[in-house]
Amino acid sequence: MRNFIWSLLLSALAVFTSFSQTKGIEKGTYLSNNKGQKIKLNLLDDNKYELVFYSGEYAIKGDSLLFIKNTPSGNSFDLAFKVDKKAKNIKVNFVDPSYYSFYVGTQKGKEEVKYQRLSDIRSKQDPNWTATNIEFEIEKTDFLYLVYEEYDGKSDVFKYEIPKDVSEITITYELAVLGDLKIFGFFDKNTNELRISEKSGLNPLVFTNEKDPQPVKKISKVIPLETKSIEKWTYPGKEDSSYDYGTVTAVDTALTVTDFTIAPPAYNQYNFKLKIENSLNKAISATKDSNKNKFLGVCIDSKKTAKERFDFFVKDQETQTGYSMYDGYNALYDVFNYYLAGAEDKKWLKNNKITDDPSVVVLNGKGDILAVAKSDLETQKYHFNYYDDFYRKLLRADAFVSLNSVLKSKKASDADLIDAFNKAATLEASYDYGSEYSLENGNTTEFVITKTALDKKEVAQAWKKLIEAHQKDKQVNMYLAETIIKEISNLGFTKQLFNEDKILNDTDFLAIDYLLKHSEEIENNRAAFNTKAGEIHALNNAISEVSNALQQNLYASQDGVTGEMNKEKINSVYKKIIASGKGNFDAYRNYFYYLSQIQENDGSNATYLKEFNTYFDSTLAGGSPIEKLDAIFSKLDSSSSYSYDGWNSFKDYHSSTANSAAWTVVTNQMNINYLKDAIKWSEYSLAVTKNNPYYLDTLAQLYYKDGQKQKAIETQTLAVKYLDANTDEVTATEIKEVLTKMQNGTY
Repeated sequence: MRNFIWSLLLSALAVFTSFSQTKGIEKGTYLSNNKGQKIKLNLLDDNKYELVFYSGEYAIKGDSLLFIKNTPSGNSFDLAFKVDKKAKNIKVNFVDPSYYSFYVGTQKGKEEVKYQRLSDIRSKQDPNWTATNIEFEIEKTDFLYLVYEEYDGKSDVFKYEIPKDVSEITITYELAVLGDLKIFGFFDKNTNELRISEKSGLNPLVFTNEKDPQPVKKISKVIPLETKSIEKWTYPGKEDSSYDYGTVTAVDTALTVTDFTIAPPAYNQYNFKLKIENSLNKAISATKDSNKNKFLGVCIDSKKTAKERFDFFVKDQETQTGYSMYDGYNALYDVFNYYLAGAEDKKWLKNNKITDDPSVVVLNGKGDILAVAKSDLETQKYHFNYYDDFYRKLLRADAFVSLNSVLKSKKASDADLIDAFNKAATLEASYDYGSEYSLENGNTTEFVITKTALDKKEVAQAWKKLIEAHQKDKQVNMYLAETIIKEISNLGFTKQLFNEDKILNDTDFLAIDYLLKHSEEIENNRAAFNTKAGEIHALNNAISEVSNALQQNLYASQDGVTGEMNKEKINSVYKKIIASGKGNFDAYRNYFYYLSQIQENDGSNATYLKEFNTYFDSTLAGGSPIEKLDAIFSKLDSSSSYSYDGWNSFKDYHSSTANSAAWTVVTNQMNINYLKDAIKWSEYSLAVTKNNPYYLDTLAQLYYKDGQKQKAIETQTLAVKYLDANTDEVTATEIKEVLTKMQNGTY
């Protein structure tokens, strides 16, 4: 029946672009990452739901899939610092501690740790407990201890080093989300966010629809020096907060010895070492040669203790980077080099108008300035790691600066152009491209990111020339292929640089030809490309990516023009894919959906039915339907949505698609030439999904049109028999009416 078929087909096939926004709760997939891990919420049919918790990395070794153990951060607290050299005490702002059991400890040097219960502080500062946050002051200290005490007596203790001249600390804590959740949902129309929480509304999981752009995950900027889980944690003078429900145990206090020392955690750490060059030119050159996404932090400090403090900073960075690498070198985390400017660098400082002392300057591998802070290196040390947002801001600034330099340079090579476009295309998606790119505020000690204006027409013209120049390539350039795929998917440099969505243009279709020409070579090389040391790539099957981009274009719009204008070009690309024999499941799936939306001049769906019949006869017909589908499913690319959704969804898609094609013959008299084929498709749908009342209704009406009236009545009787509470009420009525008409000869 029509209602069921098209609702299922649309949900299975429609590809939504990054610029679509959901305006209410609907069936589909929602993503959350505000609790430090990626969580997927699927709202399914029949008012069912599923929460999927997943994270981690994997590697493919031959026929084996290896799941790589993640390095646990163990960091439940998040700290943010403000600096004021004139401050005598430190102001602490503990964000929404609710009624949980927290303790705050301070330690000067090697003195004993002094703890306070947060609830005691709150009672003094806010006797009625009316404020959400707790604000209080502590004396200047070297170390801060934060403790969360659970109800079972187990406590998590975190030790943090307090940077010099800190005047304010903001503390937030994220509780674990895994547990026995009694939850409900609320959709915030102002933010397009679905919030899932217990009835109290505290600590909600915040989901956004998978079709909408996803925010960049925020990583804690401050890493604790030590982390330890301690059973029945205590300190001298701490009141016993445990409860005894009837069992009394005698304890000989003379034999009880409590060790209040927090033992170092059992971290695995790679012995990472930085190479510090003795000249600025060598430092820039080393940065360029080691990693395309690596930056150079230049310290300007004329104090006598500068070298000593610089060496201490370098040693600390080596330690922290070693923790990130865990048990072996990983170029992914080796993203900063460092250099201490000296007297020989005065000319360079003058030419670049750097007069503040101390200050920190960040350069890319070509020596371009990306960021400047009027501050010392020690104060900014928490920014210098792979996980910090500052690193992503540098990547974005570098993309702008690099592309601008290449476009303005007459000496820029073809490789320089590809590298510059690839840098921009592979940036992480962001909700707010402007604020993500620029970091400026009234605090002059913070980093100020270099701003670079790019001309959109100049960028588009350079990209067009680059694509034209590579049309006759005999070998594929994988970086160019990756950049093309990002661009045609509305995730590339146009989106990243100008925050604009677009419909496919002539240059895009020329770029698609490049992908089709080299699709086999891309497929053969992409596993090695995706696992390149020190680089992050997620290149999927080129044919699948092209067909997805074509499908997405149908829903795109630009300057008041929709993707409908590209129908002929899209059809031409699909025909190239099919004719070349490279069409995979995703290509056919998108192709059939595209064709199903088109009618011929005579009102028929001849092209759609002809192409589907060819696919059916060559791929699905004959033998066991389930075995044939299983063979196709086993060859699905990992990027295919059905690879994740699973076998049942894949099987249901094929039965639904066969039924949909058959239904067009029932409803459109101009398609009657395909009556015999439609019966074949309809019978197949029921061989895959048995006793489906919608499919039985389709087959019965086809039998009747073919003159097999008794068989039609028997089949329609089965359709009525298998109606249930899940069947649409209007459709159920129609199915019953059709049976009555068949029986009395008025159909």
